[in-house]
Amino acid sequence: MIELGSEICSNFEQSGSREWLETNGIGGYASSSVSGANTRRYHGLLVAATRPPLGRIVMLSKYEEILTINREQFELSCNQYPGKVHPEGCKWLVNFRLDPFPIWTFNVKGLVVEKSVFMVNGENTTVCQWMLKAESGTGDIGTRIEDNVVEIELKPLLAFRDHHHLRNKRDDFDESFKIEDGRVVVQPSPDLPEIDFAHNAFDIAPTGFWYRDFEYEIERERGFDYREELFQPFSFKFNLAEPATVIASTERRFASDADELKLSETRRRDRLVATSGVTDTLTKQLILAADQFIVSRNSGKTVIAGYHWFSDWGRDTMIALPGLTLATGRPEIAKSILTEFSKHISEGMIPNRFPDAGETPEYNTVDATLWFIEAIRAYSESTNDFEFVRETLFGKLVNIIEWHVNGTRYNIHVDSDGLLFSGEPGAQLTWMDAKIGDWVVTPRTGKAVEIQALWYNALCVMADFASRFGEKDREKQYSEMAEMAKASFNGQFWNEDAQCLYDVIHNEERDASIRPNQIFAVSLTHSLVEQDRARKIVDKLEAELLTPFGLRSLSPKDSKYIPIYAGSPMDRDAAYHQGTVWAWLIGPFVEAYRKVHVRDEKLDKRVEGILAGFRSHLSAAMVGQVAEIIDANEPHLPRGCAAQAWSVAELIRVVKAI
Repeated sequence: MIELGSEICSNFEQSGSREWLETNGIGGYASSSVSGANTRRYHGLLVAATRPPLGRIVMLSKYEEILTINREQFELSCNQYPGKVHPEGCKWLVNFRLDPFPIWTFNVKGLVVEKSVFMVNGENTTVCQWMLKAESGTGDIGTRIEDNVVEIELKPLLAFRDHHHLRNKRDDFDESFKIEDGRVVVQPSPDLPEIDFAHNAFDIAPTGFWYRDFEYEIERERGFDYREELFQPFSFKFNLAEPATVIASTERRFASDADELKLSETRRRDRLVATSGVTDTLTKQLILAADQFIVSRNSGKTVIAGYHWFSDWGRDTMIALPGLTLATGRPEIAKSILTEFSKHISEGMIPNRFPDAGETPEYNTVDATLWFIEAIRAYSESTNDFEFVRETLFGKLVNIIEWHVNGTRYNIHVDSDGLLFSGEPGAQLTWMDAKIGDWVVTPRTGKAVEIQALWYNALCVMADFASRFGEKDREKQYSEMAEMAKASFNGQFWNEDAQCLYDVIHNEERDASIRPNQIFAVSLTHSLVEQDRARKIVDKLEAELLTPFGLRSLSPKDSKYIPIYAGSPMDRDAAYHQGTVWAWLIGPFVEAYRKVHVRDEKLDKRVEGILAGFRSHLSAAMVGQVAEIIDANEPHLPRGCAAQAWSVAELIRVVKAI
């Protein structure tokens, strides 16, 4: 359980800068700030996946919450309007915790109200409850629950728009609704699902107001439109002599389902932790965080790369797969993901991205397919399920190697020296993929260092598979290709002056930028460099790139270094891989660190020290999650995607190895 006290909760600046996240396993989510104020366009209590795992729309933005005690009203909500926060309900907020889902505790003059929010796995359904708890002490009104008439009024605010957009027009919005026994049904847009509010309110009153000028601070900081209008169709009133329950859903639910749904979801999460076998608090929370990224795609599974705006990306999925599934004791999910992606192989490549709008998958990546091979290796070695690899995947992997040897999209091909070349003008193919218009910020055309590490690793994995499956000719072929690639790499990539590796080689040009990409030449199962050079690489990156939250993407000594990820979209894209810290890189760094310090008797303690910063991080931004990126300079503020799959996955993978 992660818990925030009143010193954070009642301070709007502090609670408004921390977020929470609930997900439903099909791409939908609920999320906002701890304060209750939405600070992103992506925030909402029901963001439904209409084409799982994508097609996400913000249906229910939030509730305005008004507590009445003996006819005296107290507003529990928070909103940011131009120049003002109104109401300031967080002043009553004394506690927020994940237990296992988000729970808020308000103390209003001695009466304690607890609010909880969770989503139902497999449904676009959000359950919200408010209930009175035991008294906390004396107050102006009195502390005996039975001596007071306590009611709560909830006013739903509707958006009904794509989660990437904002609602600032009303002409396509049907304001009508239907009241039925124990429910209210709304469908503002005929091409979107209706939302069903199942409730146990004693009164429903039509209102029909438009609320103007909600301001979303994070969108303003990011240089995007940040003001929105929301529709408030009616209000619910509840007597808190019993818990107030509202289930907002695209399904038909009943308020009486809430307790059973809560018990079922709590047990599901308990099983996840039990299956993982972890016992410490940090890793338990990471196990629950990992589950939020695993979603359904067709009949299989995939990985949402990050919340709130990413879809499922091939590269991210394959990098995250070992940590999200194998390290958490869920190999059947790994198998499903590998099977699903294998169905989309084209010209020897897996997709880089499945677009939100459902168009043809994009294949603009050189490394996703190589990470796919590494993920298959990790799965087979973890499970000994080599029969699945032989029957389902090996033939496709042979085809992948052939395409890479002969050439595939984006001029990806094996050069005469056995190394893998990639790139053409205007294409960003490695994980350092920022692009502004036609400007590729870090093009890395040619032979990028981590691509060679992945290519060599893939060839060694294929040789091992071929040997196991009795494919002697292919074993010989892949082994010889791997030996040639290794010899060429060590002959060309060592930077004697810097005592580490070049980042990219293109014809006679050598990019000597100190970047984290060279760590993969050490960290991968089949390493490209010998121990002496490996130690020097790790030492160099530890000295110049290591922070408490991951590795910088460029050395501070470089003239192109940008210490803070902020400003306009162009400013941020320019900084994305020019110094910004990436949390996921802590995984390969620790893996490499272990390899070169294997004889250190204090190795585990040293690794714990390297990872220590993440304990505080879990309660500093998206509570219970790990961010995508962090500022390169102190105070190392979290930036970018608030919850990132490979950040969580790589942290789990190396924490479980301690």
